[in-house]
Amino acid sequence: MTITLNGEPRDLPGPMTVAALLRDLGIKPEHVAIEINRDLVPRARHDQSMVNDGDVLEVVTLVGGGAPSGEMSAGPLVIGTHSFRSRLLVGTGKYTSLELMRDCLDASGCEVVTVAIRRERLFDKEGRNILDFLDPKRYTILPNTAGCFNAEDALRTARLGRELLLGLGNPGADWVKLEVLADTRTLLPDPVATLEATRVLVAEGFQVLCYTSDDPVMARHLKAAGAASVMPAGSPIGSGQGVLNPNNIRIILEDLKRDDPDYPVIIDAGVGTASDVTQAMELGCDGVLLNTGIAGAKDALRMAHAMRLAVESGRLAAGAGRIPKKLYATASSPTEGLVTGR
Repeated sequence: MTITLNGEPRDLPGPMTVAALLRDLGIKPEHVAIEINRDLVPRARHDQSMVNDGDVLEVVTLVGGGAPSGEMSAGPLVIGTHSFRSRLLVGTGKYTSLELMRDCLDASGCEVVTVAIRRERLFDKEGRNILDFLDPKRYTILPNTAGCFNAEDALRTARLGRELLLGLGNPGADWVKLEVLADTRTLLPDPVATLEATRVLVAEGFQVLCYTSDDPVMARHLKAAGAASVMPAGSPIGSGQGVLNPNNIRIILEDLKRDDPDYPVIIDAGVGTASDVTQAMELGCDGVLLNTGIAGAKDALRMAHAMRLAVESGRLAAGAGRIPKKLYATASSPTEGLVTGR
């Protein structure tokens, strides 16, 4: 019997269950999801579902992948039914080693780790899996649909992510960071497909965190569609340009929080250094999601520490209320009772 497994032909002795195939491959079922002919096989049915001649199988694994001054809550970041102390969400891609990824996640103080759901080798050349370095009991995993360029692929990837995390017993199984990209050059979101996918996923019970542009009108549509959080890009993904259009971010914050002050708006993409994070928080954003800003830094571990402090300082500054900007100087010392020459 011949099947196609992860794009390569493979001979099997005869029809077998998914569970038996996994055992033969030496794969831990809790680390993967299985598709047969593009249909997901729920983990609960691995012992009953059969692999037959001609089937095309995919083994999928987790990989790495303002508010008015003085009025900001000092409480936790709340997204749907999830609540966190840290307002920094960190990705798992682009690190030079799994050990560095693990140490940077720890240094960042994050509680939410976002991972891409992609078709990759289950293990690296040393036989190690990312889940050996990412404790699902410590972190809430936020699966994302990075690399999807149409609504259908994004929906399918979101469902795979839910299946994977249900098997791990991780609370992130009920949510997804939705990305539906328009093209590979700009990595800008496709607004029509993003809105379409949001509506479907919300109807299926997902708590959807939507990656979008900094368009205030689109942000309103996504919130109306039931998104648990709107995540406008500060600048293009991986560009390191920071928040290019703070005025649009201010409008998004004003619009989405007008009737719901606690609605979470999180900057996602483009952050290059700690000052970018601080600016996003000072604008009044509820959090920042980043990956390349840490993983691509010359000293990633030091940058992870910096990003942690930047979120905290930016949030404090936003709540403290900055002084107004003025054209001319204002003396900081009193002008009365000056010492004279007499």
